[in-house]
Amino acid sequence: MITVNDLRFSYGNGPAVDGVSFTVSAGEIFGLLGPNGAGKSTTIHLIGGVLSPAGGEVRLDGGDPKRPATRRRLGVAPQTLSLYEGLTGEENCAFFGRLNGLSSKLLKERTARAIDLAGLTDRARDRVSAYSGGMKRRLNLAVALIHDPPILLLDEPTVGVDPQSRNHLFDSIEALRGEGRAILFTTHYMEEAQRLCDRVAVMDHGKIMDSGSVDGLIARHGGPSVVEVEGLDRSFAVEPLEGTRNGDLCRFETPNPMIVLQALADRKAAYTGLRIHRADLETVFLNLTGRRLRD
Repeated sequence: MITVNDLRFSYGNGPAVDGVSFTVSAGEIFGLLGPNGAGKSTTIHLIGGVLSPAGGEVRLDGGDPKRPATRRRLGVAPQTLSLYEGLTGEENCAFFGRLNGLSSKLLKERTARAIDLAGLTDRARDRVSAYSGGMKRRLNLAVALIHDPPILLLDEPTVGVDPQSRNHLFDSIEALRGEGRAILFTTHYMEEAQRLCDRVAVMDHGKIMDSGSVDGLIARHGGPSVVEVEGLDRSFAVEPLEGTRNGDLCRFETPNPMIVLQALADRKAAYTGLRIHRADLETVFLNLTGRRLRD
């Protein structure tokens, strides 16, 4: 439902988006990850029709995002909260519903549904200025859904929220995927992407460094797992397993930790402690984008 093909855009200091291509299908959460300045926000603005590409194209369900009819099929929950704090939660939903052409009975039904999705039924008539950060984030998602769009852009939807609100947002996003919506999701929290996303693209310097399933990216870029064994019997030779011994700690780098565990079991090795460190999406992210601090 989202098709991005060879997308390009430049500011005065050079390309911000440089030949980006990916697709997001119905019923899929696609994660767009990258450090600050990687080009994620510019890509989001191009997909939403806020900016016009210098090259390439974006299609939303086959349509041009610059056309109003196409944009009505899109819901956006931006990182900067798009809420009116002087209005109540219910009034915010109704306002954005009217902007999207809803009226009378349908507007009332959609407002009630959005408030329920946000878990704010008992606070619907309180002003947003009295809401906590987590409540505002949940309402920010709710107003993006008021017109029932099949395509969603969720830009850092859990920034600064408490664990309960984060878990509620996770459940809501997973439910939206289950309804068949196409969801583009950006986050700086790797554990969120690893939990929620069906596929992920890592972006840096305006380019997609690699994309695919989380497991596929870890296999390609995560590096070996590490097995650390404490107090291992001195008679156990670590060299055949490409292990190293440093005092009381033995360390094995291996693509398959079970090889080490099986060797320990087969040789009835005695030890006092064991830890397995597996590569994860954060490892992939750092390996692809580097460990240098970004502004």
